[in-house]
Amino acid sequence: MRPVPEPVAPGQESVWDYPRPAIAQSCAARIVIEHRGTIIADTRRAVRTLETSHPPSYYLPRDDIAPGVLRRAEGSSFCEWKGAAAYWDVLVDGVVLPRVGWSYPSPTPGFAILRDHVAFYAAPFDRCSVDGETVVPQPGEFYGGWITSAVAGPFKGVPGSRGW
Repeated sequence: MRPVPEPVAPGQESVWDYPRPAIAQSCAARIVIEHRGTIIADTRRAVRTLETSHPPSYYLPRDDIAPGVLRRAEGSSFCEWKGAAAYWDVLVDGVVLPRVGWSYPSPTPGFAILRDHVAFYAAPFDRCSVDGETVVPQPGEFYGGWITSAVAGPFKGVPGSRGW
């Protein structure tokens, strides 16, 4: 059963207006990831993916990720729209954050814009921000969306949302 969308305030987008299947689009917002005093990534050249009921996921160009922090992790998964995903560990200050990033090395044609970009779960990091606003991680262990005041939910991942 589809939930009732939250009211949309001025300047907000409803995740219930996002398409299904998902889309990817360029995003000029400043995206910053920080951990243990290190800037992991800082870009204004992100790509965001939008999908019904999900807050946006942000894919950052590899060139805007700090050198030496990414290490390929084991395992993969498959998205029916984007293709086969690879996973990434982040190494910072002698600490390994396992499988906190993912990418699509050979995305499907509709998501070619994601090539050479990496998305990150927000929860493992000290701070992830969009235009200076600290994000809230999307609920649920699998999902990688970033919640800001610019999006209205409810969001997939909360208890009872499996069938959304």
